[in-house]
Amino acid sequence: MAIPRLLVVDDDPEMRSMLTQFIRQNGFIALPAATESDIRKQISADRIDLILLDVMLGDESGIDICQSLRAEQDVPVIFISALSADHHRMKGYEVGADDYIAKPFNPNLLLARVKAVLSRAQRTSSLAYRRRIKTFGFDGWIYEGKRDEVRAPGGYQVALSQKETALLKVFLANAHIPLTREEIAAALDVTGESDGTEATGRAIDVLSGAFALKLKRILKLQN
Repeated sequence: MAIPRLLVVDDDPEMRSMLTQFIRQNGFIALPAATESDIRKQISADRIDLILLDVMLGDESGIDICQSLRAEQDVPVIFISALSADHHRMKGYEVGADDYIAKPFNPNLLLARVKAVLSRAQRTSSLAYRRRIKTFGFDGWIYEGKRDEVRAPGGYQVALSQKETALLKVFLANAHIPLTREEIAAALDVTGESDGTEATGRAIDVLSGAFALKLKRILKLQN
């Protein structure tokens, strides 16, 4: 499994450096950011598995940033704030935060909360296609989520069936996350009729194999 990538967002350089270093020392990839623009650049550039977000960012509001992000994707967010009153916490949860930690805090408590949120995200948010509307690139291929379009490395637009498109979304939205056949079947099954049986597992194997073969044939036609 890939090492989780965390985005540490704080406009205080000292706090940002301290948190980034602490996160890295505990086995994660930590990337620093100070503004909403920084956040969006990082998210666009690569996978982000969790955001540690300060509520007060100079002229910007972490609450507003979280609300804006939630309109587009489901990347987990943990607020870190000196505002510890209950109504501040409630506001954080209302805009979609996964957790809210008040300053000053025990670093080990933060680490435990991070691990808990990541664990939940890998088995829940990720299966809900937590980056479903973004553009994905993989080995020269391009998938445009907003239009459900796939283009081969040479620019050729590939026609996919509804099931093939759904399967591609599952894999792209869960990059580097091992999925069981049952989880894939549940993500593909919009009717709720999947029973998780061995027959269902074989159907996933057949669909995946046929899909991979189709893409290989397209590449051969272009070469």
